[in-house]
Amino acid sequence: MPDSAFAEEPAPTLAEPRQQPTWKSRLRDFAARALPRQVFVRQGVGGARRVALTFDDGPHDLTDAYLDVLDRFGARATFFVVGEECARRPEALLHMVARGHEVAGHGFTHTAFTKLTAAELRDELERTTQLLPPTPAGWRLVRPPFGATSVRSLAVTAQVGYTTVLWSRDSDDCRTTSVDEVAARLAPDALTPGEIILLHESQKWTLATLPAALQAIAAAGWQMVTVGDILQPP
Repeated sequence: MPDSAFAEEPAPTLAEPRQQPTWKSRLRDFAARALPRQVFVRQGVGGARRVALTFDDGPHDLTDAYLDVLDRFGARATFFVVGEECARRPEALLHMVARGHEVAGHGFTHTAFTKLTAAELRDELERTTQLLPPTPAGWRLVRPPFGATSVRSLAVTAQVGYTTVLWSRDSDDCRTTSVDEVAARLAPDALTPGEIILLHESQKWTLATLPAALQAIAAAGWQMVTVGDILQPP
C-alpha cells in the first residue's frame, strides 16, 4: 500500500463543489473500522444522542464570539488549534479551557502531515502540545491539517502517543459561505449518534450559522460534547 494511500485530496476552494467519495475516502472508512481507536477515529461511540462539535484552525479573533454562542446552548466542543496561532493568542486558548472546552493540536504551522518527514512531524506535534494545557489520561488527540493522513503519518503520531481524529460529518463551511447550506449539513435529522462534526473557527459565515443550528440540535434532544467525551461509552 503506498504511503500516500490515506492522503486527502487538496483542500477545495469555496468555488469548488463537494466531491463524490473516492477510493481514498473509502479506504479511510475502512481504516477507521480496522485500526485501534487509540490510533485513528472518524466517529465516536454510538448508543446515545450525542454529537461532537469540532472547530479547526484557531485560535482566532472570533474565538470569544464562538465561545459565547456555545455557552448559550450548553454546548461543549473540541478546538483543534494551530500552534503558531496559540503563540499569537494565548489568552484565547485560556478562554477555551476556562469555559469548559477541549483543546487539541492541529499542527504547529498547519502543514499537511503527509508533506513532513517523521522528525518534522514529531516536532510539529510536540511544539504544539507544549502550548496546550494537560489533557485527561487516555487520549492525546490531534487532527491533521486538511485531514491529510498516510500510513507513515498515522504510524508516527501513534508511536508518540497521539490519536488521529478526522470526522464523520463535514459541515462544508470551507466550500461555501452560505449560512443556509452549512445549516443544512447540521440539520438534526441528518445526524447519527457519535457523529464528529467538522467546522472552522475563523469564518464569519460559520459563526452566523451556529445560533440557529445549535438551537435546532439541542431542541431535537442531542447533547453536544467533546471528542474526548464521545470516544467513551455513554
